[in-house]
Amino acid sequence: MSLKPSVIEPVPEQTARVARAAFPKGNLYISIRDQLGTLFEDADFTTLYPKRGQPAFAPWRLALITIMQFLENLSDRQASDAVRSRIDWKYALSLELTDAGFDHSVLSNFRERLAAGEQPALLLDQVIELLKEKNLLKVRGKQRTDSTHVLAAIRVMNRLELVTETMRAALNELAVVSPIWLSSIALPEWFTRYSARIEDTRLPRGEQAREEFARQVGEDGFQLVAILLKQQPELLKLEAVQTLQKVWQRHYTRNESGEIGWRKNALLSRAATAIESPYDIEARHSNKRQLSWTGYKVHVSETCDADLPRLITNVMTTAATEQDVACTAAIHQSLEKSHRLRVGTLLTPVTSMPVYWWKVPAVMRLNCSDRHASIRVGKPEPAAMIKRSSKSTGLIKSPCVRKASKAFIGMNIRPMNAIRARW
Repeated sequence: MSLKPSVIEPVPEQTARVARAAFPKGNLYISIRDQLGTLFEDADFTTLYPKRGQPAFAPWRLALITIMQFLENLSDRQASDAVRSRIDWKYALSLELTDAGFDHSVLSNFRERLAAGEQPALLLDQVIELLKEKNLLKVRGKQRTDSTHVLAAIRVMNRLELVTETMRAALNELAVVSPIWLSSIALPEWFTRYSARIEDTRLPRGEQAREEFARQVGEDGFQLVAILLKQQPELLKLEAVQTLQKVWQRHYTRNESGEIGWRKNALLSRAATAIESPYDIEARHSNKRQLSWTGYKVHVSETCDADLPRLITNVMTTAATEQDVACTAAIHQSLEKSHRLRVGTLLTPVTSMPVYWWKVPAVMRLNCSDRHASIRVGKPEPAAMIKRSSKSTGLIKSPCVRKASKAFIGMNIRPMNAIRARW
């Protein structure tokens, strides 16, 4: 696919007329187009496409569709259907009423280009620059950061399932890279144990039987690594094989005589370094109060000025085990690098657990000495200074609290503009 930037045409006359008749009081997407324009241009995405090849679908449209798709929580197929059937979407995208749209796979290909181009924040950066031009982002405004959980796209497994599936993943990768060699050294029983995914098999019943099965899987893994080391040492660099060695190091013991043991839960290493799935080795298991999940943590920074709308200015994804307070300096650097952190900015930590201000590292509390920014980190608002809600719900109102939905927070729905008093 190639890209040749072109001038964005205005909304077709017939589309505009029908949209105005269908939405006389306006619509979110109609308002976005009227007040903010198209948000993107084809020239913003030239680095993602080659100069030769079949013409690509206009990337500015795909970027805008991606945002609208996220707002309504639509699948790719539903989003492509909306482009064909919804008048407000056609208005925002400058499409004729008779436009047949595109195949839904185009959207996933566009997201892959964004990820492959190492520009995951490209859409956010373009929107922020536009909002600056519209004077919706203060130079000396307040910002605050909070985090929420992100689930990994993996199946959560217990320890026995993990080691079995890790061995299976290593054998599968070796079968792709060197199938003839693997068939020559693989034991017949390996096919019986590892040919099917672990969720499609029956594990032994009883604690003793499961421990014996775990030791057998451990012996198979150590034997595979030993054969690789002796015959094909270059294959030890494969990611699945390296993952197997890391998982074995955490879950097994091996004495001088070569006897293999299954580690007890109490003797396992820290969960912060534990691999939870061979198919996503960066996903980690974490707990936050009553919430437990396997995946990642995303830190979202937003403006919180009383006279302006709430605008997300930075998004940073970390391991699920990363403490919120440990990310403050990295968030500052990211905001400053993108010129969204100015002199006088107050970055207020908003956490969902008690914050003891004197325990926050001093380097995070002091004003930034950088010549480009002087940052003052503020602590959460004292409960005594926050007006209590008139309803007896144990909730308090704050002028700097996001009006968020359940989808954004990833927790229970709470009344608009409210947080728990104990926070």
